[in-house]
Amino acid sequence: MGLLGTTTEQSYYSQSQSFTATASQTRFVLTTSFFPTLPTAETQFDVFADGVQLSSSLYSYSSPNLDFSSGRTAGEVILVKENTSAETFGNYQRISLDDIISNFMVAYVGSEKIINRVRRADVAFHAQRALQEFSYDTLESKKSFELEVPLSLLIPLPQDYVNYVKISFVEAETGIKRPLYPTRSLSNPRSILQDSDYNFLFDATTGDLLESNDSESWSRSKSNSQSDSNITSENTLDERTKLLLGGRYGLTPESAQINGTYYIDQLRGNIHFSSSVAGKTIILDYISDGLATDGEMVVHKFIEEAMYKYLAHAILATKANVPEYIVNRFKRERFAAIRTAKLRLSNLKSEEIAQIMRNKSKRIKH
Repeated sequence: MGLLGTTTEQSYYSQSQSFTATASQTRFVLTTSFFPTLPTAETQFDVFADGVQLSSSLYSYSSPNLDFSSGRTAGEVILVKENTSAETFGNYQRISLDDIISNFMVAYVGSEKIINRVRRADVAFHAQRALQEFSYDTLESKKSFELEVPLSLLIPLPQDYVNYVKISFVEAETGIKRPLYPTRSLSNPRSILQDSDYNFLFDATTGDLLESNDSESWSRSKSNSQSDSNITSENTLDERTKLLLGGRYGLTPESAQINGTYYIDQLRGNIHFSSSVAGKTIILDYISDGLATDGEMVVHKFIEEAMYKYLAHAILATKANVPEYIVNRFKRERFAAIRTAKLRLSNLKSEEIAQIMRNKSKRIKH
């Protein structure tokens, strides 16, 4: 029996179930073979009879039974179709972390197997650590976060943020992403409150230093309405002469742009944007560790074997009285399995590479 035997193509693509009614039939039973997640209310699906949608007043629903107030005609085709699909396409290429743990317990743990006994909680711990490590350099763990920058020029980091990949703003007219660049010239340090004699002020109850919400450096930057670019409009002859004589000496490429800048306050978990980005829609591409929610704790099947080898080595390396040659053997197997997984997930296509490389043959005119 194939792995896809638990569902149907109609269930996957359409989330619907068809019935051929018998004479005077009033009850139709929905099954999980056609609805991986059974509807819980009538508002979640539509009912059709021979292609014509029926009014919800003609039937009632109590999961999993669909009951009609009057009997249907023999041979009539009744179609029940979800109107808001709750299913996700493409999940077959992935396997859940819970299934990884269960498969490992079956294949690697037991009498006359390499690991005679281990608690499932220990396997779960190492499995989560494996998912974290693979998310950093093996799995495709990049996520995107789109939102509008408020006038405060401040947005919080996503809850599962580990590191950023790229931050861009979206052009209002075309939807094209324009990159924003990090700046090293701005910061939001702790702003310690002082009295008139410049002595530190402390909380009377806890004894902690008193701080203001925003530092002076960030407050001044936030109120600055000038352009982010070092490229300015020079109108007078004297100003243009200064440029010709080296007035732009030392221009840094990171600031020679007008898209905008940002910096990430790791301590407070915020992203600070320059004033020119206020009101714009930005896209944050970032790396997640893959452990944010239960639904995200899945791995690609190309890396399944590497997960098993990682778990076997991690458990054997932490157990007492395991011969060192056994630990080293699984260490080598883990390394080889991870390398194979990276090659499989690299997803290099020769035709796409050739198409991109053709761009190198274009002649650049000076």
